[in-house]
Amino acid sequence: MKPALKSFLLISFVVLADQFLKIWVHHHMAYGQDISVIGHWFMLRYIDNNGMAFGFEFADKYGKIVLTLFRIIAVIGIWFLIRNAIRSHYHLGFIICLSLIMAGALGNIVDSVFYGVLYGYAPLFYGKVIDMLYFPLFNGHFPSWSPINASQEFTFFEYIFNLADASIFIGVVSILVFQNRYFKKA
Repeated sequence: MKPALKSFLLISFVVLADQFLKIWVHHHMAYGQDISVIGHWFMLRYIDNNGMAFGFEFADKYGKIVLTLFRIIAVIGIWFLIRNAIRSHYHLGFIICLSLIMAGALGNIVDSVFYGVLYGYAPLFYGKVIDMLYFPLFNGHFPSWSPINASQEFTFFEYIFNLADASIFIGVVSILVFQNRYFKKA
């Protein structure tokens, strides 16, 4: 199978799986509801994210549209990178990583652009991203001698994300980890 077809199929699969899960969560779970997948270590928890990864947001009313436009520009740039990588016969692993990043960005663009209108709570480009993957691996307390948050309870890995976010993360980390393999000197 040619790299271009592999890239297209991977992007399509990730975007469709991401959207299927987001739509399923929206229609089958109450906001804030938890469903245990693997005990207390892996759960589905329905939340909306108005901004970027880990809930960060731009401050003003134009921040949302700036973020969405940035995502669209990034996807166009990544598309050119993938096209150039395929034409230049880059390592297939690198092309796969770029495809994962593009798929994740596309998945979150769909939410940001259309979900507000589709679900009736915001105009075009102002939708929220649906997050649901939650891995609270363990709970603990900061030490009493800690200068910050002394004796307060914490949950290790309290962030909630979606398949699109995971796809971007896996793509970026894989490029960093395998860069020596992907970019060998001739």
